[in-house]
Amino acid sequence: MQTKKIAIIGGGNLGTAIAQGLIQSEFIAPQLISITKRNTHTLVGLASIGVNVGSDNISAVQQSEVVILAIKPFQIKEVLEQISPVLQSHHLLISVVTGVSLDEMKTVIQKDIPLFRAMPNTAIAIQESITCISSLFTSEDDNKYVQRLFSNLGKIALIDEKLMNAATVLGACGTAYAMRYIRANIQGGIEIGFDAATASLIAAQTVKGAAELLLTTHTHPEQEIDKVTTPKGCTIAGLNEMEHQGFSSSLIKGIVASYNKIGS
Repeated sequence: MQTKKIAIIGGGNLGTAIAQGLIQSEFIAPQLISITKRNTHTLVGLASIGVNVGSDNISAVQQSEVVILAIKPFQIKEVLEQISPVLQSHHLLISVVTGVSLDEMKTVIQKDIPLFRAMPNTAIAIQESITCISSLFTSEDDNKYVQRLFSNLGKIALIDEKLMNAATVLGACGTAYAMRYIRANIQGGIEIGFDAATASLIAAQTVKGAAELLLTTHTHPEQEIDKVTTPKGCTIAGLNEMEHQGFSSSLIKGIVASYNKIGS
């Protein structure tokens, strides 16, 4: 269990999910986490298990060694200007804020402290996120610590910061794409005879199993597809019809459209 004190600035959905995941994975004791929010009434659950809950960002930073920014993009300049005077060389600053670069953060704080940018997705709430990480001014020990931290919340990928927008689309927006596929699967399941609850269970578990196959065996998706597509079988008939209707093409176009939007 880690002994570095962590301040999470921003007690919204993402900030609270990070706190809960780190506690549940026993990465850190609740008493070593501070989390801030203007209206703290939504954080009573965390407070009840020992997390330090408050609205004073400066105090939280002063009492910590690791600072995680989990705020809205429009808030980051104001918050960084507020906490910059109390940021010291021993601090690690981690941003999970969409669209704000490491250089932009450095420009505001004007200090050469270790900076990390991380892009998790909503599955962080159940410790199944994919979190893409890039950094600036960091040591090997800093990198190992942050990698361990996010590894307790799912899997990680170390990327060049120039790919962070792409990571947002593939890893964060991608959750919505996967959910839309599952929803369509459920609708199809109902049409061929299942009730909604059973169709939902079968569709979700099938997608989970397919993903685990790739993560465990490190095979290419087509290798797994080949295992279930027999000559003149129902699987290949369904796949071919989906492709005729533009399944892969529409998904790729959607990913590119999201990427173009985030970069505009």
